[in-house]
Amino acid sequence: MREDAPRAVRAGEELDVAALAGFLARAVPGWADVDAGALSVAQFGSGFSNLTYLVRAGDRELVLRRPPRGVHAGSAHDVLREARLLRAVRPAYPRVPEVLALGDDASLLGAPFYCMTRVRGVILRGLPGEPVPDAAAMRRLSERFVDELAALHALDWRAAGLAELGRPDGYVERQVAGWGRRWLAARAGDVASVDCAAAWLEAHRPPERGAALIHNDFKYDNLVLDPADPSRVAAVLDWEMATLGDPLMDLGTSLGYWADPDDPPELRALGLGLTAAPGNLSRAELVARYASITRRDVGAGDALFYYVFGLFKLAVVAQQIHARYVAGHTRDPRFAALDASVRTLGALAGRAVALGRIDRLG
Repeated sequence: MREDAPRAVRAGEELDVAALAGFLARAVPGWADVDAGALSVAQFGSGFSNLTYLVRAGDRELVLRRPPRGVHAGSAHDVLREARLLRAVRPAYPRVPEVLALGDDASLLGAPFYCMTRVRGVILRGLPGEPVPDAAAMRRLSERFVDELAALHALDWRAAGLAELGRPDGYVERQVAGWGRRWLAARAGDVASVDCAAAWLEAHRPPERGAALIHNDFKYDNLVLDPADPSRVAAVLDWEMATLGDPLMDLGTSLGYWADPDDPPELRALGLGLTAAPGNLSRAELVARYASITRRDVGAGDALFYYVFGLFKLAVVAQQIHARYVAGHTRDPRFAALDASVRTLGALAGRAVALGRIDRLG
C-alpha cells in the first residue's frame, strides 16, 4: 500500500511562504535556520473541510492546518480549538498527532492555523484507481474500525482532565436542532427529502445514552494506517468537531459514511463506496459489533435514528460546501456537483425511514 502523499496547492489556496518561514523560525523548535527559499509547500487535496498542507525544509517536515476561505467562525473550522483539543487528548489517547505550534495571528496567513507532526502511513480514500486491500484485510480493518471507535468512547474523559471540551447534557437535542438550523441557513431551492429528514429526526429523538469523548467525523479516510498492516490504526485525524456527547450520535455519523454493497449506486458515486468493498462489515454488522463491545443497547429503531442523523448531517455539510463554491470562495471542482449529493443523501434517508431499517436499501 502507498503512503498518503500531497499534491500541488490548489489555485486560490496558496500560503504566504515568507510569512510562514518567519513564523516557523520563531515558533517551532528546530526550524530557526529555515528561510522562505528553503520551504516547499504541498497540499493534501482530498478533504472537504479545513485545508491541510505539508511543509518541508530539507528532511524536516510538518503539517499545517487552517480554515478554508469563505467560512464563518464556528467550531467546525476553529483550528485553534482543534489544536488545543489535540494537546488535551494526546496524553490519554496517543493516536493523535503532536501539535508543534499555534498561529493565532490571522494576519500572517489570512486565518488562524496550527502546525503538527506528520504521521506517515496509508489513508484509504476510495479514489478511482486507488489500490484497495483484499477482502480479508478489509474485514480486519472494518472490525478494527469499530474497535477503535469503541475504545475512544470508553476513554475516561473525566480522569483525563477533558471535562472542559464540551457540554454532554442535552447533546442529542442540541445536535438535532443545531443541524436543522444549519440546513435552513444553507438550503438552496426545494429539497423536500432533507426537510423531511430534519422533521423526522426532531420527532423521533431517543433519550440520552451517556457521555463520551466523541470524534464526530470518524471514517476511513480520517485514519492513518500502518503500510505494513493496513488493518492497524496508527493515527486518527481531523478532530475539529470532537467534543463530549452521546457516543451513539458519533456512531450515527460513521454510519452515514458507511455504504453497503447493495446500496443505490448514486451513493457509491459520492465517494462513499470504499466500505462496500468485499470483506467489509455491513452497517448492521457494524452496529452489532459496536453494541457487543460497548454493552450499549442499540435497538433497530435507535439504529435507524442514528443512521438517518448521519445522512442528514452529511447532507447539510455537503450543502454548506456547495454554497461556498457557488459564492466563489473556492474553485475546487469537486464541490460543483455537491447539490446532487445533497438530494441523494436526502432520498436515502427517506428510504431508510420508509423501510424502517438501515440495511437492504438498494
